[in-house]
Amino acid sequence: MTALENLWYGNIRPVEQFVEGNAEYMNLLRIVGNNREKLEATLTPEQAELFEKYYTATNEMNSVSETEAFKFGFNLAVWLLTESIQ
Repeated sequence: MTALENLWYGNIRPVEQFVEGNAEYMNLLRIVGNNREKLEATLTPEQAELFEKYYTATNEMNSVSETEAFKFGFNLAVWLLTESIQ
């Protein structure tokens, strides 16, 4: 199977490969989770609902940002490759 086919079928997952074994990322993820739990324990139901909307929007924003960064990186790699073979 080619690299493009593996990417298409989900056998290559750039995000998972980035975080796997990344101690700094895993530490930050643990900190975020711990702080979220502590914060949620102090919120009223209305505040909890607002916080959940904020958290969801932030995750969606990060997803868009990561997607755009991936696309830019891929385009840059192709551009550099095409220049190197000319």
